Amino acid sequence: MFRWLRRREKSPAPSMRETLFGYLPAEQRPPEGASPIEPWTSFVRARDTAHAEPAQAIRILREILGEPGLESRHYLQAWCRLRELGVSPEPEAAKAVLGVVVEVALPKGLDLVAGYADHSARYFNFSGAAVVWDHPDSRLDGDVDALLDAGCSIAKHAGHWDGPRPTPPQQGQARINLLTPGGLIFGQGPMADLARDPLGGRALTAATSLMQKLIDLRSPGEPS
Repeated sequence: MFRWLRRREKSPAPSMRETLFGYLPAEQRPPEGASPIEPWTSFVRARDTAHAEPAQAIRILREILGEPGLESRHYLQAWCRLRELGVSPEPEAAKAVLGVVVEVALPKGLDLVAGYADHSARYFNFSGAAVVWDHPDSRLDGDVDALLDAGCSIAKHAGHWDGPRPTPPQQGQARINLLTPGGLIFGQGPMADLARDPLGGRALTAATSLMQKLIDLRSPGEPS
């Protein structure tokens, strides 16, 4: 059966997959080699002051949230740190969907498609091939919005996950992850069950359309 899950599972080691969620632990932000520019410098200051001066760290993180034009994942990361410091978003903002990540476990590996409120998108193929869309223009806006809209419909009927992010789904399973200021919301099940679910099926259709548009962006002859 298709399920929207809330039980706890063991957290996996960080990986490229984990960068899609905007929920990395403080010690893993900013990424190694990142330029010493905002918002990275603010994340570092918040991390370094969180233990001794949590109020200062909270102020810094709130400033990140108030900065316009950042990536959706930056806002998600700021909310992740704020929740760790005991600060939660207002109820009306807690389920705002800032990103959707769809995972499909195929026989040869994991396919991932992600779309964000800033209209950026990602596709990671099980082979290791990837397509990164950082919104150079508006060509994919409609496809990203369709995925986010499907995610918003799910968020109305599901609760936030109360444990570490689960490991990738097992072969034959698909998972829809909703990224919100209040935390992760997700559901998973066998691919066929997910496709038949009214809410899950809509999100899966939107993710497939976005994936195909991302694949079509590749140069002719580029490997899959």
